[in-house]
Amino acid sequence: MRSFVLLFGLALLVFLQACQRKTVPVVTLPQAPKSLDIEEIDFGFMHGKARMVFRDDKREREVKANIRIRKDSVIWMTFSVVGVQGGKALINKDSITVVSNVDKEYYVFDYKELSERFNFKIDYSVLEAAMLGNMVRPKQTTDEIGREGDFDVLIQHENSVAIKSLINPIIRKIEKVELVESNTNNKLMLAYNNFQPLGEKTLPYNGVVSVFYKTTAGLINNTITFEYNKIEIGDKELKFPFNIPKRYDRR
Repeated sequence: MRSFVLLFGLALLVFLQACQRKTVPVVTLPQAPKSLDIEEIDFGFMHGKARMVFRDDKREREVKANIRIRKDSVIWMTFSVVGVQGGKALINKDSITVVSNVDKEYYVFDYKELSERFNFKIDYSVLEAAMLGNMVRPKQTTDEIGREGDFDVLIQHENSVAIKSLINPIIRKIEKVELVESNTNNKLMLAYNNFQPLGEKTLPYNGVVSVFYKTTAGLINNTITFEYNKIEIGDKELKFPFNIPKRYDRR
């Protein structure tokens, strides 16, 4: 579970620093809708910068990142701390590779292992969707639709994981997602805000990822705050250079 937490945060760190904050208007609707219209952002290529702050029970770390994405294909990132390049990552449909320049080592993660740990299908599309504020699981005819305060609610299930998405009906964007694994009560929460135009759609420029999971030491809470900056989309081809020095050890 801890590896999943770090990877999910890594993928999500990828986006977001806002130039300004805007308040999203909400209205209370008297009844739950019969269907949901959720806007999802789409593009050919995306690139930009991001800032992420990672907090756990021991320390706080801040990282800046350069990001490039080919939609439905690959996510490429380089990381720096105080101007010094600290590492890079490549997320594609086969695996996730993270390289640490500081420790001179690298990690390769398999989606099957991550899926088994959380009892929920983790693949490239899930990570990309979470980073963009899109749905982490496609809508199904068996999904439940409801109403909670100012939000439309979508309830989905996969194995022992319940997924609840809160959608702002005015802007048709997901503002909160909660995944709960019933056997362990481990929980992953995504919160998006500061929605800004990007092309013809809207992107959440700020967000928080909170993960609660049990260990032998007790309940652990990791929090990742992320902000996008200078995000651009288009059809211009981007390069995704990635190599691992031979002297680096695989962990």
